[in-house]
Amino acid sequence: MRQDMRPGAKFPDYVLPDHSKTLRRLSDLQGDQLMIVVLTRGSFCPKDRQHILELVRFHPQFVVGYTQLVTVTTDDWHTTNNYRQQTAASWPFLYDEERIVQKDLDVKEYTDTMHDVMIPHTIVLGRNLKVFKIYNGYYYWGRPSASELHADLRELARQTYRDWDITDADLRQKWKTGDKSDFYPYGDNSISMEELMLQMAGAVDQFAGSGEPFVVDFSAVALSRRLMATCPGR
Repeated sequence: MRQDMRPGAKFPDYVLPDHSKTLRRLSDLQGDQLMIVVLTRGSFCPKDRQHILELVRFHPQFVVGYTQLVTVTTDDWHTTNNYRQQTAASWPFLYDEERIVQKDLDVKEYTDTMHDVMIPHTIVLGRNLKVFKIYNGYYYWGRPSASELHADLRELARQTYRDWDITDADLRQKWKTGDKSDFYPYGDNSISMEELMLQMAGAVDQFAGSGEPFVVDFSAVALSRRLMATCPGR
């Protein structure tokens, strides 16, 4: 992983095709939620398949916890779809046959002489693609468990949502007086409840657009929610 990708840095806003061959921009997929980006070796690797299966079990908690999940692979389109379907994953899988991400982040797995793949990484992102934590998963135990991701997302959510402790007396008074600016998603600066429900539902058609391809200057690099309508609580 290139040296500038550290906590606090902005993760590149890549534009890649998803399993439906639609170009997706990471920031569009994220919306105003938290995000987990998984860089995978691909469907041939039993470790990576096991990791995806663990994420499938945890994914319903991402949905209700306002967190988007995306997988990036160097597989081709057909193999990417097989990978996604055979693991019963329901989130976007982006495929990168041109190795844009691999080259830009400097994550080529050079010890693999048979496959031109990425070193597995799990990246935890706050809003606006801000890096919170990066896990190197070259060895399987380098990857985060569900409990570790839960802890990361708890801390990140605490930093993100001003109404995290809704028992706070000042917050209670603001709500009482009609000031909802610190409450998600009720404030004037927040997305609407309708937008939030779409994000939680994974309605990816909302993200379709004319995203420009992500262009990398490698010389410069070298130099340097299932719906919760019935549950008003966060």
